[in-house]
Order: sequence, then C-alpha cells, then structure tokens
Amino acid sequence: MADAVTPNDAIAAIRATGGAQPGYRALHAKGTLYRGTFTATAEAASLSRAAHLSGEPVETLVRFSNGSGNPRQRDGLPHVRGMALKFSLPDGSTTDVSAQTARVFTSSTPEGFVELLNALRPSISTPIRLTKYLAGHRGLFKSVRANGAVTRIPASYATLEYHALHAFRWVDASGGARFVRYHLVPEAGEQFLALRDGLRRDADFLTDELNERLRDQPVRFQYRVQIAGPDDSTVDPSQPWQSTQTVTAGHLDITGLDTAREHGDDIVVFDPMRVTDGIEPSDDPVLRFRTRAYSESVKLRTGVERGAEAPQL
Repeated sequence: MADAVTPNDAIAAIRATGGAQPGYRALHAKGTLYRGTFTATAEAASLSRAAHLSGEPVETLVRFSNGSGNPRQRDGLPHVRGMALKFSLPDGSTTDVSAQTARVFTSSTPEGFVELLNALRPSISTPIRLTKYLAGHRGLFKSVRANGAVTRIPASYATLEYHALHAFRWVDASGGARFVRYHLVPEAGEQFLALRDGLRRDADFLTDELNERLRDQPVRFQYRVQIAGPDDSTVDPSQPWQSTQTVTAGHLDITGLDTAREHGDDIVVFDPMRVTDGIEPSDDPVLRFRTRAYSESVKLRTGVERGAEAPQL
C-alpha cells in the first residue's frame, strides 16, 4: 500500500515552514563533520554480534548540527540539535546512527508529521490551523513535555544528551534478541546557557566552542542502549519508553575536525536504516520513511540519485 504522503510532500511541508533551502539538507542543514573512535564494551558484544560492537576500536564519522533547514540559523536560538554517527566496519561498509536532543518524535506516522508542519506554516491563519491540529492530537502535549531540552540553549555540542528516536532489534551470537533505543550521554555532563546569554553569542558559537575544546582534549560520550520493556512500543517513536534497563555499550571519543569529506561530489548521508548484521530495524513507519525522504533530499540538493548506496527496504 502506498503511503498517504510522499517524501516530496514532507520536504515541501518543511520548506513551507521557512526551513529547507535549495542545495542543503531539508533539516539539520547547518552542521560540521568530526572524526572519532568508538570502542564497545563487553556488555555490547553480549547483546549484539554487530562487527562494531566486538570491542575493537572503530573509526567513526560524527556530524553535529542545528535542526533547522536554514543553514544560517544562529546557534543561540532554541532548537533541536543533532548528532549523527557513521561507524566504519572491517569489511569496508558502514552503519549509521541518527540522534537528536528531542527524546521522542512529534508523531507516530509520517502523515502526522506532515500534518503538523502544514499546521505550522506561517500565515495569518496559523493559530487557527494549529489549534485544530492540537485538538485532534492530544499526544503532542506529552511529546512537548518529554522534549524540554530543545527549548534550552546548550553551552556546547559536547554538553548535550542525544537520543535516537527509533527502536532496533539487536541479535546476539546465539540468535537471542531484544529491542533497544540509543542514547549518547556526554561525560562532561549537560550544560545550558540562559536565553539572553545565548542570544549574545556569535552566530556559530557552538562550532567554534567545540573546535576550541578539541584543541585541548578529545570529547567523550557514553553510548548507552535502553532495553525495551514488555509495554514499550517498538513501532511508535512518539512514545517514551518506561523501561529503566540501560547498558553502556561503548565510548565515543571525538578527536577533531574531519576535513576529508563533503568536497566536490562527495555526499555524506547518515541513514538510520543503514544497519549491519546483528542489528535489525523495527517496523516503525517513520524510520522506514526516512530512507526514502533522504534519497529525495539528496536528489533535490545535488541532482544525484543515491542508487545502491541507499539501504534497501
């Protein structure tokens, strides 16, 4: 059955809210690439047979970003922030993680997301449209409460927690399986600025601050997985999990800027559907929609078809 909305519908709705500009990612347009090393714990290896969880150090490409589609948005404004990872595997392939400061998604379906964007479209009738949307989507209030961090100004990209919104099935060496969600927790702890202080900072202060911080020492994040409980939904990214069972699956050390990628025709896509043996995507419709949306976004901003590079659905 075809989706009620298409990736182009979603991109058009994003652009209509004032985000997404030609030549840039539809969302998270303003970002910077960094290099790092991920080292998994023994606990991770017991939960999944994935190659990057064996305990050997793995080269990792990291992208920090602002959530807006506006590539010139000031860093001192409240917004979602992103942290995306691309792990290099021994066979030459990669596997990706896409995380952000929001703990849950705004909708359980792509259709609901596009409806919300259409309600937010700037015009004189925006308050009426938004009121109607909220009346029919009471669950959005729960999402807003869970996503309180996005309204605060971070002191640094290195002092934020980032959360992958979707569930993945981890399969161990003996075939045992469990669903997990990913959380990246800064060893420096979370630190925020008062709104007035954030507004006084330079437009690109988050990138400048992180570059300065990395001149002194690597930035470390704990890579934690939350294991689903019996009542936690594995297909609805708008629902927070109740399970308190978490495992530290590894440590990510970010060491400096990556200057080798995204030059000329080089295209970097962090696609959470790009998994590897030992990790399987859930049936979350938003997760599966994202691959198609990324492909359309790449084509719009570069004119290039992703082709075989895109994960197969």
